[in-house]
Amino acid sequence: MPFIQVVVVLIVVGVLLSLVNRYIPMAASIRTILNVFVVVVVCVWVLQAIGVWGEVSSFRLTR
Repeated sequence: MPFIQVVVVLIVVGVLLSLVNRYIPMAASIRTILNVFVVVVVCVWVLQAIGVWGEVSSFRLTR
């Protein structure tokens, strides 16, 4: 995946999350859960986009 595309997606997700936090009224606890969820999903997506998550998901801890 091209670097520019990853950067554009990160910017779009950041702007959308900022707009949701600013203009949609919700409780602070729900807002925190939403923010953590979005950050975790974006981190996993970035790891998959750069090819690191495939190596992590195939790792086994068996004897």
